[in-house]
Amino acid sequence: MTKKSAVIGGGCFWCMEAVYRRVKGVTDVVCGYAGGDDPCPTYEKLCSGLSGHAEVVKVEFDPDKISYEEILKIFFAIHDPTTLNRQGADIGTQYRSIILYADEEQKETAKRIIKELNPYFENRIVTELKKLELFCPAEDYHQNYYERNPYQGYCMAVIAPKIEKFMKNFKEYAV
Repeated sequence: MTKKSAVIGGGCFWCMEAVYRRVKGVTDVVCGYAGGDDPCPTYEKLCSGLSGHAEVVKVEFDPDKISYEEILKIFFAIHDPTTLNRQGADIGTQYRSIILYADEEQKETAKRIIKELNPYFENRIVTELKKLELFCPAEDYHQNYYERNPYQGYCMAVIAPKIEKFMKNFKEYAV
């Protein structure tokens, strides 16, 4: 099986991870940090806003089952790409909307999708496009967070509704 990956950030990585774990063709999702210069980011450094990194997920997928373009269309539907450096109550550059492309093909696909989707949003898409230089997996306690803590308050109030929205609006992609 050929495997490809997409590294994207749209606020809390727990939310993104929980949705992408339910997408047909996705083989793995890893919460992590990317987009900054710190060679050894930690959650504490990230929360300070000084690492330059964003909370992201690395979505590994089978391109015979789902395309990079489809991965991005889901991405734009499950977060607000028009708010700069925030998603809901999460505020700071670490929560920015970002696509970290691996090559020119991913970059051009992302630019095309943004141009295509911009008219459907009330405000302009502010998603940052940046070449992926470094992806660092987050600490173990961040991985599979929703699956391990479904009744935790944040999971029930924020993540569960995102999953429900995805399952309703993207039935053809849902596992």
